[in-house]
Amino acid sequence: MMLARPTIFAAALAVALPAGAQTRTPSHCIAIAEAAPGIVWQAGWGDPVPEGTVRLSYVGHSTYYIETAGGLSVATDYTGILGTADVVPDVVTMNHAHSSHWTSEPDARITHVLQGWDYTGEPADHHLDLGEMLIRNVPTDIRGFAGTVEAGGNSIFVFEVAGLCIGHLGHLHHEPTSEQYAALGRLDVVMAPVDGGMTLDLPTMIRVLKRLRSSVVLPMHWFGPEGLARFLRGMEEEFVIDIRRESGIEISLRTLPPRPTVIALAPRPLD
Repeated sequence: MMLARPTIFAAALAVALPAGAQTRTPSHCIAIAEAAPGIVWQAGWGDPVPEGTVRLSYVGHSTYYIETAGGLSVATDYTGILGTADVVPDVVTMNHAHSSHWTSEPDARITHVLQGWDYTGEPADHHLDLGEMLIRNVPTDIRGFAGTVEAGGNSIFVFEVAGLCIGHLGHLHHEPTSEQYAALGRLDVVMAPVDGGMTLDLPTMIRVLKRLRSSVVLPMHWFGPEGLARFLRGMEEEFVIDIRRESGIEISLRTLPPRPTVIALAPRPLD
């Protein structure tokens, strides 16, 4: 159910690659397209994913678990722990801000480990075509100690699958440049850090999300109900606010909401 105001926030929170031969439905990342009216379904991780659909489960902090109809799975900002279940994603992405966004010892069974930074000092450059899914990155900078800047220390990862463009902003520390916005293209779904300080301040983050104008915004990297509520208040004039008890949703190109919507999922490890 979609809510006009975040008034029930506290209650809502009480709560080898198998698809290598799959054909990817082209996305429209670099071409604006009108989304058909519809709804976004809830779902549990690990269940079969319907054709033309992507499931996203909020594990916690900045980690989302993405599943496709062809059997691919991705964990974002992977720290080495997803829950008590013995889950081995096909792909993990990581960022360099601090230890809650990466691990130096990823599970050896993971086929593709994509670092959002490069130890050589050059920007990371990923363009991983898995058939059903294309994963690419747009590097951004992060703040260092004593006012320093680590160039290319963060990556915005983009997942093109099922005709959708899904973005994960990582530990974003600055508004993207015009060139970076252009490289991202039109994101149907965006996972955004909304803590308001450790990443971007809230006014800037809200400005970024309003410019992206994604059909679905999935908040992450928030610390307690009050912090999330502050973000939702800043978004409610232009976005529908939808607060969920569930940790997972299923999204397809046909069922994107008719109005830009913030969907606040309840974080839950994969157990």
